[in-house]
Amino acid sequence: MSDKPKESCSSNCACHGAPSEGLFNRRNLLKGAGATLGVAAFAKAMAPLTEWKESVSVDEFLQTHYRELSKAQLDEVIARLEQETKDQYGADVTIEDVRPQKGVKFGYALNLSVCVGCRRCAKACHEENNHDRASGNSYITVLEMSKGSMDMEHGNAHYNHPVPQPDKFYMPVQCQQCENPPCVDVCPVEATWKEEDGIVVVDYNWCIGCRYCEAACPYHARRFNWTKPEIPKEEINPKQSYLSNRIRPQGVMEKCTFCLHRTRKGQLPACLEACPTGARVFGNLLDPTSEIRTILANKRVFVLKEELGTRPNFFYFFDK
Repeated sequence: MSDKPKESCSSNCACHGAPSEGLFNRRNLLKGAGATLGVAAFAKAMAPLTEWKESVSVDEFLQTHYRELSKAQLDEVIARLEQETKDQYGADVTIEDVRPQKGVKFGYALNLSVCVGCRRCAKACHEENNHDRASGNSYITVLEMSKGSMDMEHGNAHYNHPVPQPDKFYMPVQCQQCENPPCVDVCPVEATWKEEDGIVVVDYNWCIGCRYCEAACPYHARRFNWTKPEIPKEEINPKQSYLSNRIRPQGVMEKCTFCLHRTRKGQLPACLEACPTGARVFGNLLDPTSEIRTILANKRVFVLKEELGTRPNFFYFFDK
């Protein structure tokens, strides 16, 4: 995208020095110092390394990685997060831990022939996933492209005129849920990973905000929370999931999860339901009778930046 805003590195960005396992891995820190300091004293002592803030509780700082939490521990974490949302935003929310379904691998296809660039998908994402209102953040960027060009780096993400324009087409871009996700490979603390159903997720309470993943993603699909998200109480989506649309803390990365809090329950992504032209097709790639399998079998689909070998599970096609 030629006009993508440039962002300066954060003070803890790894480009200021090579990452050290001992520096970034909180589990190692705990093992080394936890035996000699009290819990609160240790958390305070580590503040310069982790950008620990008064707003981050000791319980949150010491929380175990999502994949290592027992059922009881996860229940405690979720109860704490629900209470924090109540205290900080005044909203009663329910945070679930929605797991992948066996025999399901999600894929998405988008018909560029009928997308009109209205950005209703991005708006639906903004509201469904409890994004910060002031920034207008969304996991979807709709690019206005010149007909005949397929280079997303030259797409215009900031058009502000009636759509569709006669000499343009529109390409929504979001996380491609790659088979070989480079964003996962570069995370120094394993705060992001690929789940069994193909969705790449982030443990927001384990992410250290180094932004390695943001730099590694060739699709500009990851977002960083520069400030604490601000959302009016009445606009908060109360149906939340630990790995998807719960309100993310300041200083961590986030990304599209195909609305896993919906899709793992058999619903469709919010962006698909908002599309007025039916450009979006979502489904189970392992089901030979699914609509998305029909698209893949009968349309000339393509993926973005195929030459990189990321093997996206997000496909594009034209009717003709």
